[in-house]
Amino acid sequence: MRFSLIICTYQRPESLCRLLESVREQRRYPNEILIIDGSLDDATQNRLKDEFPNCNYYLVPKEHRGLTRQRNFGISKVSREIDVVCFLDDDTILEEDYFEQLLNTYQRYPEAVGAGGYITNESLCEFVGADYIPSINEFYYDGWKRQDGSRFVLRKRLGLDSDVPPGFLPEFSHGRSVGFLPPSGKIYEVEQLMGGVSSFRKSVFSENKFSTYFEGYGLYEDADFTLRVSKKGKLFVNTNARLTHHHAPSGRPNQYKYGLMVVRNGWYVWRVRHPKPSFKSVVKWNVITLLLTAIRYANAITLPNKQQSLTEAFGRTVGWFSLIFSKPGIK
Repeated sequence: MRFSLIICTYQRPESLCRLLESVREQRRYPNEILIIDGSLDDATQNRLKDEFPNCNYYLVPKEHRGLTRQRNFGISKVSREIDVVCFLDDDTILEEDYFEQLLNTYQRYPEAVGAGGYITNESLCEFVGADYIPSINEFYYDGWKRQDGSRFVLRKRLGLDSDVPPGFLPEFSHGRSVGFLPPSGKIYEVEQLMGGVSSFRKSVFSENKFSTYFEGYGLYEDADFTLRVSKKGKLFVNTNARLTHHHAPSGRPNQYKYGLMVVRNGWYVWRVRHPKPSFKSVVKWNVITLLLTAIRYANAITLPNKQQSLTEAFGRTVGWFSLIFSKPGIK
């Protein structure tokens, strides 16, 4: 099974090189690596030099900048003989058997059209067995528990928690991401993958591309793409394909734009999966959206980064009101 690795990057030369150093230590090394750089300078190109085998670098012009455009540009450069295309965020670091485990998903499940890895440093889970009864402050799944965030605890108290497993989208949206899956060593079927730790059979891209609706930073573009792909075939998360995510601050949008995207892009993804939700689900989506906005306003009082929380809350508010007058067109 021949595989390509596409890494879309923007103004992060040091993070990118740390990732590539972990790629170099892999038991299964990519047949080709495509660096798709949207940076405004040549620092990344100068930093790479010729250190990494099979590595091809592209500094894209303005019209191809932005996560979704860079991913589509990378797909267009994949070699003909490639079987699987992998994507990684430029601020991740892999365990040495990441690709070996990821590709094993396709061998164990020949019907798989996509497979995702598992981020180990974003949740602290504890195995408690099948008979454990969780408290309201805990999330329990498949014998593992973790502390639940305050927003999920509040949603539970109000009867607004997700009613489907992690990695699936409820009819009212606002589900739990694949990050809520436990580090069990199992392979779980899902309908969403995190774009920065994902892979797909190359044949997927003959009919599917990343949507250019998601400009720039592209929040939720991965949810949109994988929800569409999951209608054509099965997706899985392999919790043995492990890596860490270090959230480099550079290249991220300001908090106002982030808050705006959370609401508008969130609405878009919801309607991609559920074009005609029930009235009850519409009410739930709006109630949860306003509840999460109110929590961010409260954070402006209770948390140290007051300005950041307030700016994001304002972006969410503007985003919600904008849906009354101008809903995104579903492509």
